[in-house]
Amino acid sequence: MGLELAPLRIPFHRRLETFAVLQWWFCFMFLGILSTVISLYLLLFTSYYWLVLLLAGWIFYDRHTPCRGGRRSDWIRRWRLWVHMRNYFPINLIKTAELDPEKNYLMGFHPHGIMSMGAFVSFGTEACGFSEKFPAMRPLLLTLGGWFNFPLARDYIMSAGMCDCSRESLDYLLSDSGKGNAVVLVVGGAIESLEAHPHAHRLYLNRRRGFIVKAMEHGAHLVPIYSFGETDVYEQMANPEGSFLRWLQAKLTKWIGFAPPLYHGRGIFNYSVGFMPFRKPINTIVGEPIPVEKNPTPTSEEIQALHEKYKAALIKLFDDNKSKYGVEADRRLSII
Repeated sequence: MGLELAPLRIPFHRRLETFAVLQWWFCFMFLGILSTVISLYLLLFTSYYWLVLLLAGWIFYDRHTPCRGGRRSDWIRRWRLWVHMRNYFPINLIKTAELDPEKNYLMGFHPHGIMSMGAFVSFGTEACGFSEKFPAMRPLLLTLGGWFNFPLARDYIMSAGMCDCSRESLDYLLSDSGKGNAVVLVVGGAIESLEAHPHAHRLYLNRRRGFIVKAMEHGAHLVPIYSFGETDVYEQMANPEGSFLRWLQAKLTKWIGFAPPLYHGRGIFNYSVGFMPFRKPINTIVGEPIPVEKNPTPTSEEIQALHEKYKAALIKLFDDNKSKYGVEADRRLSII
């Protein structure tokens, strides 16, 4: 197939949408590394080493904040930039039930996809109208703790309401920080990104029980979320179980903490190949809450029972909505 070039004349709003996604992709891929490289350069080769020492001191002083609810900025969450990013795909946040602001919720986001763009736009910004759809609720999107070791980058992502996904962070958000928290966890984690192929609906969930335990310990209601189209915005190199590529990716995940998928999308000036995601819709469906009674010391049987109940609710959410978003009627959600 030949290279399909983008036309020179396109509406200005589409250029803004492309820019919005481009800057987010750059931040996702390089912001942490770039901030580290610049810091090392200033420290070792310039007279501004004191600035790096100040930043290091700030990271140490502020080290507990990512596990204590972060430091969100409603101004940044409402930037027009995120609306342009939403419109690029577009991304929609669909509500199916009310959330009670007098309770806390642990919301499981599925699937991870390559970059969890639906999770970020829906819960890390106000572009999809979370606050209007769920009044008095505070969304908190969890991410890998390593992000909060990068100078300046840590403060930028915390401004979106993002927090550490550690046990300490969950304990705080689901108990000590009050009510009305909607804590969003991408349950499958980085390993699930290896399953992110177009039209694939395969989740890494059977071994994920830690979030069930935390929900039970704090009496936080569980909410399944399924994001249709999350795996369609990129094409990933074939990596079936048993292949050398899959073996290598699994090893790298154990060594460095995340799975590096080999993927491509479209380009900035062409529609065929590049690092930009394809313009395909993402529809993020928030399911009905599953009531959870507080149980500080749940047994393995109780954990397993709630885990099965959660999986059943997630499968039902998928089946009830798949026909609306282009999934074949006979397609089943695969949970591994």
